[in-house]
Amino acid sequence: MNSFGYAKPGTVDDAVSLLSSNWGKTEVLAGGTDLLSSIKNGLSTPDLLVSLKDVEGLDKISKKGGALHIGATATLADLQTNKVAAKNFPAITTAIKNIGAAQMINMGTVGGDLLQRPRCWYYRNGLGLFGNGLVADGDNRYHAIFGNSGDAKFVHASSLAPALIALGATVHVAGADGKRDVEAAKFFSTPSSDGDRESVLKPNEILTGVSVPLSGMKNGIYEIRQRIGLDWPMVAAAVAFKESGGKASDATVVLGHVAPTPWVAAKAGAALNGQSASGAAEKAGSAAADGATPLSKNGYKVQQVKVAVKRAIQAALDA
Repeated sequence: MNSFGYAKPGTVDDAVSLLSSNWGKTEVLAGGTDLLSSIKNGLSTPDLLVSLKDVEGLDKISKKGGALHIGATATLADLQTNKVAAKNFPAITTAIKNIGAAQMINMGTVGGDLLQRPRCWYYRNGLGLFGNGLVADGDNRYHAIFGNSGDAKFVHASSLAPALIALGATVHVAGADGKRDVEAAKFFSTPSSDGDRESVLKPNEILTGVSVPLSGMKNGIYEIRQRIGLDWPMVAAAVAFKESGGKASDATVVLGHVAPTPWVAAKAGAALNGQSASGAAEKAGSAAADGATPLSKNGYKVQQVKVAVKRAIQAALDA
């Protein structure tokens, strides 16, 4: 492990200033559940570590203006037990519960979950985001079946991102050029080089929080995992929709762990709109799998997508 500087700013402005300084390569530290292991394994070699633990207000969760505002350093445990979140967003609280590891839930933060790096074993073993070109013909059992036509074939690791996108969340960002808001659906991006990240966040910006509208939408999530406990899903599906007169409307279906970014299955949402959600669940599942391009060893994920979407819809109806 290389030596590095460590700073604990007290305000967002001070944190941004440090990221814009001449220290060289900087990294932001929140809960540290992903970053510290990445540093130990040589995947990240920062010159300066900027901790957000003492930044005032970033750990707060509050109801504001028809939305639930979630600070970036709020822990997953805090969000899971928040009464407003539990009542309105079962997709979010279930996603946290499914992580299955008390240490990760208590230490991990909302911002850290959204910005965690890929779990791809090629990347984690030092072969870069694109696996040195070995993924297409190698062991790609857990890799992407959507958005994988280019070099990026890993899957996005966030547990919360599919639910937040389905619920129409907004991500709040602060940087040297001021503050900006980004739709959660547009916050994540597929890297084009090994030096890129998986979001639109700039090097001198920090994620300060997320706002989720309290729109009364039914919502749910379903994850398919190999085991209970600390693990990442093979496939996840989050859904949100309005329901009136037994018919669904404004439906959004978002898949997780199937593409380099959370994957909005637009055809699945369209299959629900104007229909009974329970009656159209199977059709929506089939629509969600449309256009999948499995690699040599992950074709099983296509059927898992169909099942996950169908069961996520039922979870939303049962919540």
